[in-house]
Amino acid sequence: MSVKVDLDQLAGTLADYPFGYLITVSDEHRAHTVAVDPRLVGGVLDVGSVGNSTRRNTLAHPDVTMVWPPREPGGYSLIVDGRGELTDDRLHVIPQRAVLHRPAVPGVATASGCGDDCVPLG
Repeated sequence: MSVKVDLDQLAGTLADYPFGYLITVSDEHRAHTVAVDPRLVGGVLDVGSVGNSTRRNTLAHPDVTMVWPPREPGGYSLIVDGRGELTDDRLHVIPQRAVLHRPAVPGVATASGCGDDCVPLG
């Protein structure tokens, strides 16, 4: 199921996160993670140039995940699932789902009901 991502909300949220991680998967189902500093341009995350492993993984398995850690302990991580597309030497990720996530505080009800504290961006 696809949830429409509110790109305006995503753009505003990204301003609070200085860097993130791009996660791709190899043919052997091994995660490959690299630090990135993407920019949201025209509704697409422009990751920039990528290395050989990221390129190979994205060509074979274009579904990717990007994670931005919280600035402070207890803060929200930003998680974006998307579709990776390689153009020339750059990787673009089309956001398909975005959520702010952090572990729930024991004994405190969460709005999402997912067991953790989740805020969908869309």
